[in-house]
Amino acid sequence: MLKLIIGNRAYSSWSMRGWLAVKQSGEEFDEYVVPLFDAEWEKRREGDEFAPSLGKVPILWDGDCVVWDSLAIIEFLADRAGRELYWPDDESGRGMARSMAAEMHSGFANLRRELPMNVRKSFPPAELSDPVREEIDRILQLWAQARARFGGTGDFLFGDWCAADIMYAPVVTRFITYGVPVPNFAGVYMKAVLSHPHVAEWIDKAQDEPWVIEQYEVDRAA
Repeated sequence: MLKLIIGNRAYSSWSMRGWLAVKQSGEEFDEYVVPLFDAEWEKRREGDEFAPSLGKVPILWDGDCVVWDSLAIIEFLADRAGRELYWPDDESGRGMARSMAAEMHSGFANLRRELPMNVRKSFPPAELSDPVREEIDRILQLWAQARARFGGTGDFLFGDWCAADIMYAPVVTRFITYGVPVPNFAGVYMKAVLSHPHVAEWIDKAQDEPWVIEQYEVDRAA
């Protein structure tokens, strides 16, 4: 059986992506939540299960096969369970979805740093820095293009739920947490993402976690 190691659901955006990817496969899997940055964190990172990933989460084990990095986990599972579960059938749509996923994977550093994920919090809107505002505008532009070209009558970026939605799901939670204003089309899309059963399950489970990382609990507007 697959085994997935993830960090705190409340805070770990990359763990959320890896977990959503495994849920999308439909396979049963064992999951292990390791609290980030607690007293045992550094010692835990030195264990054999963490070694291939240099102590980062998520990590997916399939017997002796180990896959780390959320995007790699998506591709591994697409090969295993079927590409159609993760990527649009249309070649042009698939190309755009992969490009969007890759841009999310490698970009938006200011957004990550200044608006850390916390699915248990909702802060009043705060003044955003210009670099963060530019990255948010870029994300909204990507969402608009995907919906206009490939969304059709579906609820998600490319109609059906796919890897692109998985990659941007933590961004949706960030926009909610920090009260980021978005145009109507984006609000409708965000509502669909939050209503997806896998996303709803992740957020629901996060509420019961006992761990708190104080640096992610600070109201930026305070």
